[in-house]
Amino acid sequence: MTTTVLPPVTADSGRPLKDATVLLCTYVLVLCALPAKLVLQGIPLDLAPTMLFGLGIGVLWFCAQQVDTLGVAKGRNVVRTVLFCYAITQLLTYGAATYSGLPADELKATDRTLITLFSVIAAGLAAVDGLRTRKGVELVLKCMVLGATFMSFVGILQSRLGVDLTDFLTLPGLRSVSTEETILERSIFRRPSGTAGHPIEYGVMCAFTAPLALYFAFRANRRREPRQWLWWCCFAVISGGIMFSLSRSAILGAAVAGLVLFYSWSWRVRVRMAIAAGVFLVIMRILVPGLVGTLIALFSNFSQDNSIKGRLVDYAPTSLRIERYPWLGHGVGTNLPLKYGWLDNQYMMTLLDNGIVGLFALVAVFLSGIYAALRVRSLTGDPELRDLAMTLVACLSVPTVAAITFDMLAYALITGLVFLTVGACGALLRHQREPVGSARAAGSSARIET
Repeated sequence: MTTTVLPPVTADSGRPLKDATVLLCTYVLVLCALPAKLVLQGIPLDLAPTMLFGLGIGVLWFCAQQVDTLGVAKGRNVVRTVLFCYAITQLLTYGAATYSGLPADELKATDRTLITLFSVIAAGLAAVDGLRTRKGVELVLKCMVLGATFMSFVGILQSRLGVDLTDFLTLPGLRSVSTEETILERSIFRRPSGTAGHPIEYGVMCAFTAPLALYFAFRANRRREPRQWLWWCCFAVISGGIMFSLSRSAILGAAVAGLVLFYSWSWRVRVRMAIAAGVFLVIMRILVPGLVGTLIALFSNFSQDNSIKGRLVDYAPTSLRIERYPWLGHGVGTNLPLKYGWLDNQYMMTLLDNGIVGLFALVAVFLSGIYAALRVRSLTGDPELRDLAMTLVACLSVPTVAAITFDMLAYALITGLVFLTVGACGALLRHQREPVGSARAAGSSARIET
């Protein structure tokens, strides 16, 4: 009897590796397809199914960390470290808030918010350590694009036809908790939410995923893939969603992402995309009269807009509340809109709820993903990987900027995908730095006895 030792399975080989790709792809698609207004029946907290899904992924990640046979990566990673630090700040704030005592409604809100945040942190950690190949990362990102396209399409139907498909997208055991209309209005147009929780989240979500759709469209075009039209259609639908959202946050985020991509493109691509953008605006102006003008008015009448004035008025009383709990905040999720008023600024909201410590941790989450992507770009000579890295920087620049005018963490869809994208950046960096080590951690060699 002889023993043959097979060569190690590398991250770039054609062999299937055990990783978290399928789980995270399912998480993304459920997150995008299931309306945000639906929660589980029979429990006191308003928990969305995706929250439990994320926590389940976290349990699997923790169990996988205890063994060496499942191919999960271990060891230091800048994104992994920052996500751990962010989780610790949430626990510190929760402990301080509950120790000092909270009203029943605020205690319920902080419980729900803590569960939501830990579910998205778990998804980010699973991405960092569980996506063991570049192919796996790209598959998760493709699912983001497809999910966002579906969400955007649902929103376009809401905007143009007044048809709300979310009324039919329900499952047994779920109930609706939304007290707001899915379709709002601005000027003479309907503002859709798609499957998101609000038109602003819908628009920011479209702006967040548009660079990814464009990346896969460009790559399919270069490779002359037969289905390259699919990614161009996705990009067109998502771009339409940005327009129909009638959201300043979405337009601002898309503009910043465009500037990042413009910097990375060649002059040939810059000219082509500038022409394409102009043609797109002309087509939208012809097909939907008044839409482009309404978008321009959102910024030209900035100083006279009542929504802007309302936001600025809220800052003064909020500053006074921040001074009472400057370091750890009043409690995550305790700033109830119906009790204290709306606060459309995630950085100020975090300062209020999570304190100075939490604000630094949140900014670090954004910056860690951007740093990891830029580091990948500097370490590789592969032009496609360099483009992907810069695309991820463009994606993460959207929530980083939109958080100034949008309380992002109050919405599970965009929060979940942002943390997952940050984790994907960490996975790419780990794979780029440790191509051989990652293969060993993936489960390695096998022995066949004959």
